[in-house]
Amino acid sequence: MTNEPKIQRSYHHGNLVEELISATIRLIEQKGFEAVSVREVAKAAGVSSAAPFRHFANKTALMTAVAEQAMARLTGSVEAELAAADLSDPVEGLRAIARGYLSWALRNPTHFNVIASRTLIDFHGSERLTGETEAIRLIMVDLIAKGQAGGQISSDIPPDALMLSARAFIYGLCRMWVDGHFPEWRVTKPADEAMAQAVDLFIDMIGRRV
Repeated sequence: MTNEPKIQRSYHHGNLVEELISATIRLIEQKGFEAVSVREVAKAAGVSSAAPFRHFANKTALMTAVAEQAMARLTGSVEAELAAADLSDPVEGLRAIARGYLSWALRNPTHFNVIASRTLIDFHGSERLTGETEAIRLIMVDLIAKGQAGGQISSDIPPDALMLSARAFIYGLCRMWVDGHFPEWRVTKPADEAMAQAVDLFIDMIGRRV
């Protein structure tokens, strides 16, 4: 039997950051958030314990980078749904955003947990997190305004209250699924189907279609 030479990993600057983020996700999924430290992530990534500190000063910085990846995926999912929607109908634009959020959460439950926790990340210190969140919010503001002006959404509903309700609904729905609450609420359909149905019902109620 011959001893195969060990493969020495070599990273370009950007590749190391991506590998560390991927290793963080794997570590969370295998052992939970409490197991994450910059040194443990380095071990999981197969690099020296000092390597991550070139990019992340501490655990919060590392977790914020994971959240930024989550935000980029969320933005991409929402943009894809908006591109396929009939935006001449503002209600359908709101439906597209909700579907984009739902699709992202279903594909990225660990990312969902990271970006949802303000104790793990420096949300307000990240221009990507604050900027892309605000961009989605402003699209919703515009759609609600157009919907109320065009009569598709009742003008009696305060826009700020509608915005908060929409955000709370889609976040809460995904939170229930991620946290495993569906069984006690007797959700018998596949999660993606049940959640899509709930989204459509909520949006149809906003658009007075039920």
